Amino acid sequence: MAPWHCGIDDCGTETDAVEELIHHQTTEHAKHECQVCGTIVPDGYFAIRHAVEEHTRAEYVRAYDADSEAVRRREELKEKIEAEADLESVVADLDAVN
Repeated sequence: MAPWHCGIDDCGTETDAVEELIHHQTTEHAKHECQVCGTIVPDGYFAIRHAVEEHTRAEYVRAYDADSEAVRRREELKEKIEAEADLESVVADLDAVN
């Protein structure tokens, strides 16, 4: 399986398991403030999930000065992660850390 790459800033971290990447993004990077509603969420996957599930495409485009391609990339990445990740184990692992 191809490695997963952290896309936050110029981090460069790679992991073999998507669960490890989500853990890395949640624990090693600053939280993200949603530009639509102000909610504070972990950066990376959880920020993408928040934007896709909680806001319309139009809200995202306006708030982030994005285009439709940027929205599609995030929707596709969310789907790819959720198809592969055991999100329950990620949440359990993160709960154990806190």
